[in-house]
Amino acid sequence: MTDQTSTEPTGTEPTTSDHQLRKQDRTAHEVQRRWPLISGLLAVALVILGGVLIAIRQFQVVPYAIDSEWMDELYEHRTPFFVAVADAFDFMGGGIVGVFVVPIALIVLLLLLKRRWGALYFVSAVVLSAGLVQLIKNLVDRPRPEQILVTADFGSFPSGHTANAATLAVVLGIVFWRWWVWVAGVIWTAAMLLSRNYLGAHWLTDTVGGLVLGAAVALIVWAPFAQLLTRESLRRRGVAPSPAVPGPGSKPGVPEPSRIDG
Repeated sequence: MTDQTSTEPTGTEPTTSDHQLRKQDRTAHEVQRRWPLISGLLAVALVILGGVLIAIRQFQVVPYAIDSEWMDELYEHRTPFFVAVADAFDFMGGGIVGVFVVPIALIVLLLLLKRRWGALYFVSAVVLSAGLVQLIKNLVDRPRPEQILVTADFGSFPSGHTANAATLAVVLGIVFWRWWVWVAGVIWTAAMLLSRNYLGAHWLTDTVGGLVLGAAVALIVWAPFAQLLTRESLRRRGVAPSPAVPGPGSKPGVPEPSRIDG
């Protein structure tokens, strides 16, 4: 009788998804181990970009040509329906709802899903993003467009609504790491950007600046949380971490025990 070797997978064999998660674990470990360098470079790049934007233009004079042309195009196509849609985004992205209700709801959701590191990452990124927006607004003090349809605070650059939307999108994309979360985040951020221009609350360069700022802050804050977030996802899916990768805070060369929390 000829021996036949079974090719059927056993219940303990790692799947393709498991291999991908463990590869991500190794990558996250390297990012977190070198987070001061990564965060520093991103922060310096962000500061340089902001400094260039402030230095090359005196915002007391006419806006950029692309700002004027874009706003003129939107003004010509304003309709009550789309103004109402933009007002809804204004309501959800700012004020009490955008600053308190939505963030608190997301924090509670993350905690209920047992993603404590994800919740801390979200809080850290949102607070830092909002703080930088207010700092830059005070430094630049750019006037808002004259045909604004909503009540807004001082300073047009950068857009706080867009920065908050971009931070939220990147954070949730990293925490859950699902393609549909990234797609939803891109749509949400793009819609928020357009709504701020449509209402005349910001120039185009304000909203682009807010998008870059919000996404950059999410990435800067992600670096020190990288492996913690990945290990949290591994535990949620019941996948043992890569045996060759030390856990957060472990010494190099000393692998973390392959324990899976329930």
